[in-house]
Amino acid sequence: MSWLWSLIIGGIIGWLAGLIMGRDVPGGVIGNIVAGFIGGWLGSLIFGKMGPVIGGFYFVPALIGAIVLVAIVSLLMGRKKA
Repeated sequence: MSWLWSLIIGGIIGWLAGLIMGRDVPGGVIGNIVAGFIGGWLGSLIFGKMGPVIGGFYFVPALIGAIVLVAIVSLLMGRKKA
């Protein structure tokens, strides 16, 4: 059951990152989950382990990492359209 909780929290983290950046994460719900998981990994590499742990994610670094990921994806998608 913990994997389901991780998927839900990963999706919420990805959704929040898209909301903060004002950009939709490509792929809908699956994209949000992927952004949350990759953001969690990226954030823990950059910021380490800090803040509350929710669903196996250190929430603060995961959210910041997901925001960075959404910014990078938005930049690449913007260049791809041009």
